[in-house]
Amino acid sequence: MRRIGFDNDKYIQTQSGRIAERIAKFGGKLYLEFGGKLFDDHHASRVLPGFAPDSKIRMLEKLKDKAEVVIAINANDIEKNKVRGDLGITYDQDVLRLIDAFRGYGLFVSSVVLTRWQEQPSAIAYQKKLEKLGLKVYRHYPIAGYPGNIPLVVSDEGYGKNEFVETTRELVVVTAPGPGSGKMAVCLSQIYHENKRGVKAGYAKFETFPIWNIPLKHPVNLAYEAATADLNDVNMIDPFHLEAYGETTINYNRDVEIFPVLNALFERILGESPYKSPTDMGVNMAGNCIVDDDAVCEAARQEIVRRYYATLCQVRTGEAEQDQVYRQELLMEQAKVTTADRRVVAAALDRARETNAMAVAIELPDGEIVTGHTGTLLGSPAAMLLNALKRLAGIPREVDLISPMVIEPIRRLKTEYLGSENPRLNPDEVLLALSVCALTDYNAKRAVEKLPELRHCEVHASFIVSQVDKSVFRKLGLEVTCEPAYRTPKLYQGNS
Repeated sequence: MRRIGFDNDKYIQTQSGRIAERIAKFGGKLYLEFGGKLFDDHHASRVLPGFAPDSKIRMLEKLKDKAEVVIAINANDIEKNKVRGDLGITYDQDVLRLIDAFRGYGLFVSSVVLTRWQEQPSAIAYQKKLEKLGLKVYRHYPIAGYPGNIPLVVSDEGYGKNEFVETTRELVVVTAPGPGSGKMAVCLSQIYHENKRGVKAGYAKFETFPIWNIPLKHPVNLAYEAATADLNDVNMIDPFHLEAYGETTINYNRDVEIFPVLNALFERILGESPYKSPTDMGVNMAGNCIVDDDAVCEAARQEIVRRYYATLCQVRTGEAEQDQVYRQELLMEQAKVTTADRRVVAAALDRARETNAMAVAIELPDGEIVTGHTGTLLGSPAAMLLNALKRLAGIPREVDLISPMVIEPIRRLKTEYLGSENPRLNPDEVLLALSVCALTDYNAKRAVEKLPELRHCEVHASFIVSQVDKSVFRKLGLEVTCEPAYRTPKLYQGNS
């Protein structure tokens, strides 16, 4: 059974209160750089069990009468069709998804800023598309030597050259589809323009990780390093905060390294800097809402192992370098965790050896491990799913939940009409077939009703699961890892 270690209701209350305090500190206008994921922060929900993936947007919902949202996107990312790895959609598509999601919570999205603007053809087309959709679009330009060339940055040829983003509310949340989008530059550019107009405005930063008021080597902070291994983020004690207040707090290398430059920029723009340390800039209250440290530590250690397997697979597919694996191994050592601590790993590999076929294992809420392997009718992910549902519903394993009379037409459709080389059913196909059978079969109905109990269950596959299957597992709330091995010796693996 998953132990809760985080008080989500307390977090929403205290976090919205802290942001309101920061708005008041700056006299009623705050540009809040919002890092991380607003709607679907599954990393936070994994390492802080009890944290809801939409906690941050629900927190902002409490401030919606005071807030508006500005979304930044790097024009180079539009040109390169950069893809958000967890969702499989491009950054420009994700901006539209974010706008819809914000509006769904009643939040006002005032504009989109295209940063690093250099007349990129795709960015020009994207601006026209947004404007046709009724959105305000602004352009911000590259600045030579940014951010170190402070005299140029804080001048009419630096921030002054950027288009001023018209805002009307006291809290301006600046967010983006991913890192490197220029959120901080948008905030500072706006403060420069506001100051030139005689408007007092401040800046603050919201980052969930690393958590500033828990130890440097706490598993939650180590899990953040594991999640950002590709960015070379390293957690460290904030030396500026220690010097100013004699208090040990945790930040990460990029914020610490850039702080002297930010301090100088604030002094040039405002006359003096409002902050003495990178930690001062933050408003994160997550550390105050941990209620069971042991539960949180165990969840974070599991996440570190998951990140290790994800990196192994990325190296196998050519999306990462081997040095990232070495870094993940070091983090595992620091967290005192090994792959043996992930029980489903050994179960999946043992099943694969026993059957000489691909296999998948799942750990159910009561700790029992159920497996599935590739057969003539079902792929191993689908077999595991059906076996797990049978176990949860108390249905004997030998009972067929889906009649062969239902499976055969689907197999024929796939191979004879849709051109698939794989006649076996995948998880999405099995779930559709199971839901149809549930109309007339009581056992199938009971199995479908058990689907919510799969949420947060740990899964391991003896091979790299296809993107289609990963998507289904993600929607079910399963935590999946894979061995860095392809399903077949073919060069093109596809999604079937």
